[in-house]
This record gives sequence, structure tokens and C-alpha cells, in this order.
Amino acid sequence: MKKILLNEKLLLAIVVLNVLVIFVQECGVDHLALSLIDIVCTLIFVAEMVVKHREYGLRGYWKDGWNVLDGVVTLLSLPALLVYFVPDSYSLNAIIIFRALRVFKLFRTARRFPNLKEIWAGFKLALRQSAGFLLGYFIVIVVIAMFNSALFGKAAPQYFGTPLDAIYAVFQLFTVEGWYEIPNAVVGDMAPVWVHIVRLYFCLLLIGGGIIGMSLINSIFVDALAADNNDDVKAKLDVLEEKLDRLLEEQKKQ
Repeated sequence: MKKILLNEKLLLAIVVLNVLVIFVQECGVDHLALSLIDIVCTLIFVAEMVVKHREYGLRGYWKDGWNVLDGVVTLLSLPALLVYFVPDSYSLNAIIIFRALRVFKLFRTARRFPNLKEIWAGFKLALRQSAGFLLGYFIVIVVIAMFNSALFGKAAPQYFGTPLDAIYAVFQLFTVEGWYEIPNAVVGDMAPVWVHIVRLYFCLLLIGGGIIGMSLINSIFVDALAADNNDDVKAKLDVLEEKLDRLLEEQKKQ
């Protein structure tokens, strides 16, 4: 039993099977066999957690990041077993919550992704290098949101009634969501001259904050993600250049 529960390939197969079962169930297929498979898979994950605690100890188990992920996901998915034993009439909200918790078991497949450590390291590096620009971008959104809230709070309270509403509306605008609904809601019954001015203002916001701003964020983030690969390529080119220099020197001596 110990060898089975510590076999990563077998556990991966069980995880994939459980994911497929959950997917089929969420598509509306309700069958006793599917429910039994889901229960058995969850119990296997609990048994795996117990065996690993006995094998590595409490501190050794929770020291490993992947075990932390598996353990948290397993504990979060345990209440989902109640969905099979709680009557539907007991609490519809509880049923929904328990069913939703089962989805966390999908995260158990994360540790099997190829090169995930390198991807995560690149992501942290990219986030660290672009943090300053992201903070500045957020400050710009807040400033524009407060300005829009003061200008258009009464004209379009659903978008700019409060600074929080305005922040969300500006974020929508910058991500090219609602880029024409928001200006149309603002202009309302304004005079034609003001209608054109307001629409021009929102077009400038869209171009500056949405098209240019989001493009800069994407380019900075992608460039930071590729920084490690660029460093490796540069190192290889430096080695190749040194070899070429040596060959040229040897040819000159001959």
C-alpha cells in the first residue's frame, strides 16, 4: 500500500481520472458510479497524505512546497464528500459550496507540469522587474478614476458614482471593455459640442491607457520572462566568440 500511495505516476493517473469524473458531473451527468469514483479518489488522496506524514514526518511533509499544495487541496476538497450525504433540501447553498470545493483537486496536476519550476522562477523575476511600472500604472488608474468620478459622477453614477466604481470603469476602459458603452452613458442629454468633447476625452484615455499602456505592460512582462533565456543565449555567444578568436589567433601564427 505504501509503494502504491507513493507512486507518482499512479497518483497522476488517479488525479486525471478524478478530473474527468468531476468534469462529466459538472456537465450534468449524475450517476452512482461517478459519485463512487469521486469518493474513492478523494479517500486515496487522504490516504496518500497520511502515508506521507508517516514517511516524512509532520515537519518534513509541510516543508516541501508541492506537499503543501497537495495537502491544502486535499483538506479543501474533504467537505465536498458531504455533498453525497447531505439531503438536497437541507441547504442548497451548502450543496453548492461543497460541490465547488471539489474543483480544487484539479490543482494536484500542477506539480506534473514540465519545467514548472523554471516557469515559476521566470514569472517571479518578471513580476519583480515590472512591479514599479505596474504600481505606476495602477496609480494612474486611481488618479483618472477620481477625476472621472468628480466630473461624471452625477451623469453616470453606475460607472463613476464612487471612486471604487470609477476605478472599475477605468479598468474596463483600459482593457477595451465597455469602451463605447461608458462614454454613451456619460454624454446622455449633453449638448452636441460637449458630446464630441467627452467622446474625444474617452478616446484619448482608451489610446493612452488601454492600447499604449497595456501594450507596454505586456512587452515589459514578456521581456522579463524571456530574460533568463536571453542570458543563456548571450553566454553561449560569448563562449563561441572566444573560440573564434582563438582560431583566428592560431591561423595568424601559422
